[in-house]
Amino acid sequence: MKKTLLMAAVLTGLVATAGAASADERGARPDFATLDANGDGQLTQDELQAQAASRFAAADTNGDGALSAEEMAAAADARAAERVTRMIARLDSNGDGLIQADEMPQRDGDRAARMFDRVDADDDGAISAEEYEAVKERRGGRRHGGLGGDKDNG
Repeated sequence: MKKTLLMAAVLTGLVATAGAASADERGARPDFATLDANGDGQLTQDELQAQAASRFAAADTNGDGALSAEEMAAAADARAAERVTRMIARLDSNGDGLIQADEMPQRDGDRAARMFDRVDADDDGAISAEEYEAVKERRGGRRHGGLGGDKDNG
């Protein structure tokens, strides 16, 4: 049991540390100055692990030292809500607090056509179920680009 908890804590720390270390404008990631707790202009493993521990503690709303499915879902929902708020602020060109279809970023038509052509293995101008599944298999079930479908296809 102790070993399982330790492994879970280490894994959570690694995931959170990797996320914290990759500055990402879409997520609520800390900036370098926040991660550099002692202000020396360098990040150490201890500083990154402290950030991961802080994120874990913030998600552990009942303070029991473990994350339940509910706590993890609540943390994910909060991050998603923050991303949506930032997205609306960025895209809402008419200021009505809503995103209309004409405010959505347009896909690069050439890029979309190239992607379609790669998936359409038999060049018949259509993507069959088999071609679609082949792309999913090649990509390990992850969603990429404009293939649509569920985010977790695998």
